[in-house]
Amino acid sequence: MLKKLITVIFILLLLIASAAGWGYFQVKSTLDKPVLTEQQTFITVKTGTSFRGLLTQLSNDKLITISPWLRWVGYLEPALTDIKAGTYAIKPQASLYSVLTMITEGKEYQYAITLVDGERFSEWRELLQADPHLAHTTDDMTQAQISAAVGIDNDKIEGYFLPNTYHFTAGTSDISILKRAHSAMMKELDLAWQQRASDLPLKTPYQALIMASIIEKETAVASERGLVASVFMNRLRANMPLQTDPTVIYGMGDKYNGNITKKDLRTPTAYNTYTMRGLPPTPIAMPSKASIMAAVDPDNSDFYYFVADGKGGHKFSTTLVEHNRAVRAYLKILRTQK
Repeated sequence: MLKKLITVIFILLLLIASAAGWGYFQVKSTLDKPVLTEQQTFITVKTGTSFRGLLTQLSNDKLITISPWLRWVGYLEPALTDIKAGTYAIKPQASLYSVLTMITEGKEYQYAITLVDGERFSEWRELLQADPHLAHTTDDMTQAQISAAVGIDNDKIEGYFLPNTYHFTAGTSDISILKRAHSAMMKELDLAWQQRASDLPLKTPYQALIMASIIEKETAVASERGLVASVFMNRLRANMPLQTDPTVIYGMGDKYNGNITKKDLRTPTAYNTYTMRGLPPTPIAMPSKASIMAAVDPDNSDFYYFVADGKGGHKFSTTLVEHNRAVRAYLKILRTQK
C-alpha cells in the first residue's frame, strides 16, 4: 500500500513539474516574441504605471498581443514588473523581454540638442525653446535671471556656455542643459588658462573668453585661429584698436541688417572696436574649445592686419601698406564675382 502511495505521489510530482516546465516554456516563448512594429516606436510610461497597465498600453499601441501567459511573468520573472516611468524607444524585432528589461532598468531614450559654436545666446535660446522634448522653464526669464539660475556671477550671459551636442531624456529642463554647458565651459576655460602663454596680454580667464569669441567669429578655418589670435595680441600690446567687424555687429544689435556702413564704424558703442581700444566688455558669441586655446596660446607672428582672401581664408600682413594691397586684391575678386 505504501509503495503504491509513493508511486502515486511521484507521478503527481512529475505531472506538476512537467506542467510547471511547460508553463515556464510558454511564458518564455511569449516574452521572446518580437514586438509588432516595423519602425522605431516611442512610448511614454507615466509615473505609477503598473505591470498590467504597461501591458495594456503596449496592446493599445498595437505593439503586442495580450497572452494569458503574461499574468505569470510576476512569478517567474519578478524583476520585469518593476516598471519605471520615462520615454523609451522600441526598435523593430525587439523581443518583449528586451522591452520590459529596458523599461525596468530605466534606460530612457536619449534625445540630443546641438548648441553650435559661434552663435549667440539668443540663437541658442530659440533652439532650446523649439525643442519639444525639453521642459521649458526659462521662457519667461530674463537673461539676468537665467544667469543667476545657472550660477553665473554676471548679468551678461554671452559666452559662458560650451558649444557641444548634449544628450538628455524627455522632460529634462532647459536650465539643466544650460547648467551642463556652463559647467563644461568653466572646466575648459580653467584648463586652457592654466596652459596660457607666458607673455599673454590678457589678465583674466574672462578676457580670454572674450578674445576667443572674437576669434570664433573672425575665421572658420581651423589652421588660421592661431594667426588671427596673434594679430589681436599684437594689437593689444601696441595699444592699437582691434578693429574687428564682428564686435561692431554685436554692438549694433537689431539695427544690423547684413551690412556695415562707414557710419556704423564711426558710431561709438561699448563693442565698437574701431572707436575704442582694448577688448569689448563681454564675449560676442559662444567660442569653441579650439578658439579658446588659440586665445590663450596664439601663434607667434609679426602680423597686425588680415583681410579675406576670397578663397575662404585670410591674407595676413605686417604693415598697413601690405594690408591695403591685400584689401584691393580682395575687392578686385569681389568685383569679378558679381
